[in-house]
Amino acid sequence: MKVLIVDDEQEALNSHKRILKREGITDIDLCNLGLAAQEKILENNYDIVLLDLMMPDIDGLKILETTKPHKSNTEFIMITAVDDLQTAVKSVKMGAYDYLIKPVEPERLLLVINRAFERKGLLTSLYQSSANGQENSVNPVFSSIITKSSKIINLFHFTEVMANSGNPIMITGESGTGKELFARAIHNLWVNKGPFIPVNVASVPESLFESQFFGHTKGAFTGANNSHVGYFRQANNGTLFLDEIGDLPLNQQAKLLRVLEDKLVYPIGENRALPINVKIISATNIDINNACKQGKFRLDLLYRLKSAHIHLPNLNERPEDIPLLANHFLEIFKLKYNKPNLKISPEAIEVLTRRNYPGNIREFSQVIENTVILSNRNIILPTNLGGDTISEISATDFNLKTLKENSEEHVIRVLAHTNGDKKAAAEILGLSLRQVQRKISEMKDNSRLREMID
Repeated sequence: MKVLIVDDEQEALNSHKRILKREGITDIDLCNLGLAAQEKILENNYDIVLLDLMMPDIDGLKILETTKPHKSNTEFIMITAVDDLQTAVKSVKMGAYDYLIKPVEPERLLLVINRAFERKGLLTSLYQSSANGQENSVNPVFSSIITKSSKIINLFHFTEVMANSGNPIMITGESGTGKELFARAIHNLWVNKGPFIPVNVASVPESLFESQFFGHTKGAFTGANNSHVGYFRQANNGTLFLDEIGDLPLNQQAKLLRVLEDKLVYPIGENRALPINVKIISATNIDINNACKQGKFRLDLLYRLKSAHIHLPNLNERPEDIPLLANHFLEIFKLKYNKPNLKISPEAIEVLTRRNYPGNIREFSQVIENTVILSNRNIILPTNLGGDTISEISATDFNLKTLKENSEEHVIRVLAHTNGDKKAAAEILGLSLRQVQRKISEMKDNSRLREMID
């Protein structure tokens, strides 16, 4: 993140710079003159400009008016000692992201900066995904995420932009939506290629928190028969993924915050602090903002962890991915259970698409695995999926046709699925090859069938 701070008071410049540096933002320029700031903004590509309203040579609104049209990708945050609603409204209409009143609390300043940067990333990603018809151009680091959903593809572009900052990223979403897959993709986007260390925070006992995260020396406490490096130092020059961060107890949150602020760890039994260089990704399936309101999660820790926020949709919000995922998991489990000829019928795909998956992709994968295990034929039909498959097939699919018409329609769909292969169709239909051939002969006047077999 590249930031320009514009203020005629040196104390304010230094104060804001210190706050940003503690957050890990180091690419910072300072300017105490309005005209000089105007030139800097036009000559550089700043992500964020903190702009004082009252400058001696030219006021902040004038700077905003002359530079924003040329720097649409730069977010301006106005800062002033004057609490004037009319001026605030005017600055926002002219393109400012927000309007802050001095003195600004550090937490408030960081929150606004991070939100402005997140908005910039979102707008940039949306532009990139639509420019030159590149909607489906996806970075290879996301190849492990099976999708054709526009929601997910837009998230790919947004994630790529936000990862460029190197700032901490928080991923939210229901269990089973793929948060760790996104975390690994972000790690691969970052320049430093150190290790990726995933930690389920909720699984670490409170009594072992410091030992597990910060490390300990041999003999530091009873039972410490060997030294332990700790998760932070294991992830040095790489990425530490803090999964289920919302379940971290309050007293441990303070210890984690100190390490993130100081970039130092204090191993148990060690008489000195050890520096760390670790990028942080966190994830949670709870409403973290609500947890802060309830006093269950520290707001200052949230500011540290949530420089950028990625929210993953649940599986029911991306039904177009169900066929892709079904075939993806089918290939995996066919190999695992040595059933190389197993296929899935279009009707089974329809049933899977209509179902609800509270456990999301994790649950969906289990459904496919169980189906493969229990399958005793070479085709998966709706009846193999369990549940009330009859009620899951819409009556409108048949358009209230006669039984004969529906029978013919079903044969056509199966033949379409097998690309006209009568032998494969016979296996799916539970008929002999001769019976299928006779059925086709009886349907010779059906135009759709003729197009298929010609």
